Amino acid sequence: MRSYKKTEYWRWYGLSALIIAVDQITKYWALGKLIPYQPQPVFPMFNLTLMFNKGAAWSFLSHWGNAATWLFSGIAAIISVVLIIWIYKLSSGKRWLAFGLALVLGGALSNLIDRQLHGYVVDFFDFYYKNWHFAAFNIADAAITVGAVVWFVEIVFSAVKPQ
Repeated sequence: MRSYKKTEYWRWYGLSALIIAVDQITKYWALGKLIPYQPQPVFPMFNLTLMFNKGAAWSFLSHWGNAATWLFSGIAAIISVVLIIWIYKLSSGKRWLAFGLALVLGGALSNLIDRQLHGYVVDFFDFYYKNWHFAAFNIADAAITVGAVVWFVEIVFSAVKPQ
């Protein structure tokens, strides 16, 4: 397998950097403009609500406090190193996989930045229906989710594709 030319894999690292920049800028805005845990209606079924997540998705292990911060920071750091190497070593025909990995990388690094700066991840997108609220999230979380779906679909379709 041929590795990406320098300009090709740097394109994916650039996408990750863009995710980090947009996510950090929107979190900075949210921290400056929103009052914690006070919903600001945007349109029906969507609020901007500033929340702080010390755990993982859906506040998993948030009751661990600083231990959760360090645990998830360590996991994010290890995953990020693996993704950086994986993107570097991908063959040039794996653009969708590289795209998905770059989204996950950018989201993981941006949430890692939050954990190291604040001790928690800043969330503020709040979708709801009547009294039920989906877990609050941010752009990094959305990038990780979309990237993981692209990654999964690419792996499944490449496994069933005739060689």
